[in-house]
Amino acid sequence: RGGLNESSQNSELWFMTLRNWHLQLFLIPAAIFTTLTLTINPLLLISITSSRSLRQETRYILLANTLLADVLFLVLNLSISICNMTGQQLRKQLCEVLIAATVTAYCGGVMTITFMVVDTYVAVRWPLHYQNLLPTSRTKKILAGVWILAALYPTTVVIILETLDVSSQRRQRVCLMLMTLGSGSLGDAMIIGVHTYFSLGVVLCSSLILYCYIHLYFVTKTAGIWQSRYSRARVTLLAHAVMLLLYFGPGLVFAVELILFHHPSVSMDVRVWVNITNFNLLMLLPRACFPYLYGLR
Repeated sequence: RGGLNESSQNSELWFMTLRNWHLQLFLIPAAIFTTLTLTINPLLLISITSSRSLRQETRYILLANTLLADVLFLVLNLSISICNMTGQQLRKQLCEVLIAATVTAYCGGVMTITFMVVDTYVAVRWPLHYQNLLPTSRTKKILAGVWILAALYPTTVVIILETLDVSSQRRQRVCLMLMTLGSGSLGDAMIIGVHTYFSLGVVLCSSLILYCYIHLYFVTKTAGIWQSRYSRARVTLLAHAVMLLLYFGPGLVFAVELILFHHPSVSMDVRVWVNITNFNLLMLLPRACFPYLYGLR
C-alpha cells in the first residue's frame, strides 16, 4: 500500500514539475516531428505495398516494416504525451497497454534497422548466394519473429502487473513506464528487469551492427571505394552511422533515466527534464529523418 501512495505522490509531483517549467511546450516539436513523419511514411508504405517488384525485394520489405513500426510508435507516444501534459488521467490497465504497445513498436523498429544492416552485410559478403540466403519469404518469417520477440517481454510484464496488482482499476495522474512499474509489489524487480532488457538489447544490436560494418569495411577495402575522402561509400556510411546513433541514443538515455529513478538525491526537476526531452524530442528526431534518408534516395 505504501508503494502505491509513493507512486501517487511521485505522479502528482511529476505533473506539478512539468507545469512549473511549462514543459508542455515540448508538445510543439513533438507534433511537428510526428506530422512530418506521418506525412511521408504512409506514402512510402503505399508505394512499396502497391508495387509488386518492390514487394519482392528484401530491403524494401525491411524499409516498410521500419516505417510501420515508426508510425505506430509516434501515434502511441504522442497520445501518451498529450494525456500526461494535459492532465488526462488514464486507467491503469489502459496505461499499461499503451506503454507495452509503445515499447513493442520501438523495439520492433530498432531490431528491423539492425536486420537492415545484416541484410546489407549478407548482400555484400555473399552476393551470389544472397537470394538464397535471404529470400522474401524468409525475410517475412524473420520479421514476424522480430515482432513476437519485441512484444514478448512487454506483454509478460503487463500480465504480471495485472495478476499481482489489486488496484488496477484506479486512474493515474501521469502514464509513465517507471511509475507504472514501480507502483506494484514487485516495483524494484520490475525496474531492474526493464533496465536489463533494454541494456541487453542495446548491447546485442550495437555489437551486431559494429561487427557487420567492420567486416564490410575489410571486405570492400580492396575495391578502392574508400580512397576518396568524399566517396559515396564514406558519405553513405557516415549518414547511416548518424541515423543509427540517433535511433540507439534515446535507449541509452532511457537507461540513464532508470538509474536516476533509483537515486532519491536526484531532484524531480532533473528526472522530468530528462524524460520529456527524451520522449518528445530525441526519440522523434530519427523517425522524422529516416524516411527522407532511406525512402527518398
